[in-house]
Amino acid sequence: MLKSRKELDAELDGTARAWLDGALAEAAHDATARAQADGGAGTTPPDSPYASPPWELRYAAAGRHCGPAHADSVRSLLLIEARAPLPSVTRLYEQGTAAERRAVLLTLDRLGLGDRALPLVEDALRTNDTRLVAAAVGPYAAAHLDPHAWRHAVLKCLFTGVPVDAVARLGERARGDAELARMLRDFAAERTAAGRDVPADLRTALALALTTPAAPTEES
Repeated sequence: MLKSRKELDAELDGTARAWLDGALAEAAHDATARAQADGGAGTTPPDSPYASPPWELRYAAAGRHCGPAHADSVRSLLLIEARAPLPSVTRLYEQGTAAERRAVLLTLDRLGLGDRALPLVEDALRTNDTRLVAAAVGPYAAAHLDPHAWRHAVLKCLFTGVPVDAVARLGERARGDAELARMLRDFAAERTAAGRDVPADLRTALALALTTPAAPTEES
């Protein structure tokens, strides 16, 4: 779970807090500079895919300065403070380690990018890295993946052993989804035919998919 700045300040030592202060200041400076360059037009100007502002270097170094246990939270705060535009987000994902990619995926829903960052989620879902798969099925995916891609994301979790609890809004999106139910039954049949156990999580998802959505109530 991502930690707030207040929580980090309580857990980091003085040296790490000072480093974080400087990193967030650089991120805020970059956000302000881009807003000023925008000239009040209301849109963020295009970013060169080759230009890396200083805060992006801090992003990569977060684990070294604040500890691996806090790296996701620190990186997420940097992305938010920088109001990271799509070129920065894409660059950090594509050039990053698995841990750096995970932090990007965990923060996508807080960056106001609309559906433009979906290629990053789709890339993560093509891997068998359970850290990336779990991060990819968070709130951003729940909000932006189309039904076909979302169903396959649920199956990917089952295939890789990622708990379906990681799937944001599972109950909402799975409920009454007949096509998801069919896909889950087929997957269960394949597992059974191969002499393999059917994951308990599959039964959980299937029960949701077979649940009839509640009818809307009339307001009195």
